[in-house]
Amino acid sequence: AIKTMVIRGAPAIGVSAAMGVSLAAEMIQADNFEKFYTQLEDKCLNLAQSRPTAVNLAWAIERMKSVARESKSLSISELKKRLKQESIDICKEDIESNMAMGSFGQTLINDGSTVLTHCNAGALATAGFGTALGVIRAAVNAGKKIEVLADETRPFLQGARLTVWELMEDNIPVKLITDNMSGFFMKNNQVDVVVVGADRIAGNGDVANKIGTYMVAVLAQKHQIPFYVAAPISTLDLSLNSGEEIPIEQRSEDEVMTLNNKRITPEGASAAHPAFDITPNDLVTAIITDKGIAKPPYITSLKNLSRQ
Repeated sequence: AIKTMVIRGAPAIGVSAAMGVSLAAEMIQADNFEKFYTQLEDKCLNLAQSRPTAVNLAWAIERMKSVARESKSLSISELKKRLKQESIDICKEDIESNMAMGSFGQTLINDGSTVLTHCNAGALATAGFGTALGVIRAAVNAGKKIEVLADETRPFLQGARLTVWELMEDNIPVKLITDNMSGFFMKNNQVDVVVVGADRIAGNGDVANKIGTYMVAVLAQKHQIPFYVAAPISTLDLSLNSGEEIPIEQRSEDEVMTLNNKRITPEGASAAHPAFDITPNDLVTAIITDKGIAKPPYITSLKNLSRQ
C-alpha cells in the first residue's frame, strides 16, 4: 500500500510502517527472542525498501525495532502486545504533533490571507489534522479568514483529489489551480503566503518534498512571499549535511503518461518521473515543527529544536 501510494504522506507512512511492523510481528512463529527478532528484521527490511525518500518510514521502523530489543525479556506473546501498543502510541503522537504544529504555525498566518499549498499535507497524509493543512486549519480555528489556492500536483493529483476535498469538508474556501498557474497568482498579488509539508529535511534545512515544491519556492522568493515548511521533528534527518544526500525516488514513467488510467501521450513516447525535489534552505522562510518554529540558520535552530 505504501509503495503503490495508496498510503502516502510522510507522517502517514511512518504511522502505517509502525502498524505494519506490529502486524508482521503477529505473523511470526518463534519460540525465543533471537528467532523472533531475526524474522522481524527481514520483514522490516522489506518494508523499509518500499519508498526511499520519506525519512518517517525508516524512523518508525527503527523505533519499533528498538522497542523489540528493549523488550527481549518478555514472552513472545507479550512482546507482540508491546509492539502493538507502540504503534498505537506513534499514531496518537502524530495527531498531537500536528496539533502543536498548527498552534505554532498559525501565528505566521495573518487574518485575511490567501495561502498557496502544494500536494496534500493534511489529515489524509497524517494520522489526523495535517501538517501544512493543519496550520491552515489552526488559523481558521483561531478566527482568521483564510482562503486557499491548491495546485493540482501532477501526476498523482494529490492537490486536486485530496487537498481540495479536505478543505471543502471543513468549509474552508479553496480554489483549485493547475501547477503552472502559481506564478500568475503570485505576480498579481493574489498569494500572501505559501505553506507546504516535507518528506525529509536535512540538517542544514534543505527540504525534500513532492516534485514541484522547488518551483513554487523559487517563485515565492522572486515575489517576496513567505515560504513556510510544516513538518514534525521526526521528518528531520540530522545525519544528512544537505539535501544533496537525500535519495530521490524515481517512479514509473507510465504514471506521467496516463491520466485516470487513460494514456495522454503518443505510443512510443518516454517520460521522466522523479517523485520529489529538493528545495534549498535559502528559499525557506521558516520551518514549522511540533517543537517550535525554526528560522535561519537552520543548522543551529533545527538542532536546538530536536534536543527538546
